[in-house]
Amino acid sequence: MSPRASPTSRAGRVLVVDDDALFCDALRDALACEGAEAVTALSVGAARELAAEGFAVAVVDNQLADGDGLSLVPELVRAHPRVKVILCTAHPGLDNAVAALRLGLFDYVAKPVDLPVLLAAVGRALRLLALEQLELVEEHRKATDRRPCLVGRSVVTASLRALIARAAGVRAPVLITGETGTGKTLVARSIHAEGAPSRPFVHVNCAALPAGLVESELFGSERGSFTGASQTREGLFELADGGTLFLDEVGELAAPIQAKLLTALEEGWIRRVGGARSRRVEARIIAATNADVEGAVARGALRADLYYRLNVLRLELSPLRQCLEDLPELCAHLLAQLAGGRGATLAEGELAALARYPWPGNTRELRNVLERALVLQGPGPLRPSALLAAPSPPPTNELSLPDVERRHILATLDRLAGNRARAARALRVSVATLRRKLREYGVDDALS
Repeated sequence: MSPRASPTSRAGRVLVVDDDALFCDALRDALACEGAEAVTALSVGAARELAAEGFAVAVVDNQLADGDGLSLVPELVRAHPRVKVILCTAHPGLDNAVAALRLGLFDYVAKPVDLPVLLAAVGRALRLLALEQLELVEEHRKATDRRPCLVGRSVVTASLRALIARAAGVRAPVLITGETGTGKTLVARSIHAEGAPSRPFVHVNCAALPAGLVESELFGSERGSFTGASQTREGLFELADGGTLFLDEVGELAAPIQAKLLTALEEGWIRRVGGARSRRVEARIIAATNADVEGAVARGALRADLYYRLNVLRLELSPLRQCLEDLPELCAHLLAQLAGGRGATLAEGELAALARYPWPGNTRELRNVLERALVLQGPGPLRPSALLAAPSPPPTNELSLPDVERRHILATLDRLAGNRARAARALRVSVATLRRKLREYGVDDALS
């Protein structure tokens, strides 16, 4: 195994499970000389605690003091579906070999182990894993090429396509703004796919990061740097090295993290939590927010210097209500993506009805409404507008009795995932009565 063939990411780590501590140390040192990081476990129990971290290769002794090494394989596969397991045993036998092969074992080595032979097996496993990863990236790229990233022929959409093409041709930071549901993630992926489709694309929702772990998630951490840091971990910047790091909801980051992010953007160097040295990274940054960024800067929620650094290229996405010309193509595209939606059509007059709705949730809301219509209204011509609330609904006590009844029935059916028998019981009416009501509302009766 040559050092150049050894991956450096967490996905390339090797787990060594053997109750012989000297063997573990020797193999770990030999792998380190080849440029691969190894983690050792002296028992099945210790290996189970480590399995969830996900290893690319596992070298497992079959007979351990507290159990059978083969029993670890399913847990290793759950953590890393493409893991390559190499079984070492002092008692090779046909029954054992058959059981190992059924579990998808990569290789089978007899003890006493010839270290160069085992190292060669680990090298083959790592190279095969790297090839599989390249194939996955290529399949993803081809799949992306086959379907359009943006749907619609409106002037707004055409202008956005031109901006995406311009942004894809440079490595400058991009700031994407727009209301919730306008497709900021889709635009970020489109920029990446046009510019560097074979490189990693790392997406992180900054608002969802645990407050105490934001820095370690972004920049990584060294073993022992804080309570619970049992292993050295690469951060998202390192994982995106050479590719794109998409920081969704960037305005949700705390001020100290914004300062560190600005340093990483300006200097191209990051330092892991607890680390003694900085590391060079070349990740292209795309940031997004649904907030009023200028207002956030004025309030002090977003650092002005970080805003200026991110705002090199600005893409402001228009809400759906401002590009209703795209509705026909957009509905057809979304229906084709949904389960059971291929070939589905909208009833006559539906596009006009959908165009009258303000779409506060934008394209995401449109997709959800179409999906509900497929579930509730069956395979016939769909009337998703029947599932929409009025743009500015008056209080319930000002609605007519039929309107109140209609909303209650549809809400109950939606809550029960379209199960009409259960909905009828909940509404205390017969199934026949429920079906008659739904036909009045334009909801197809094909589902039961």
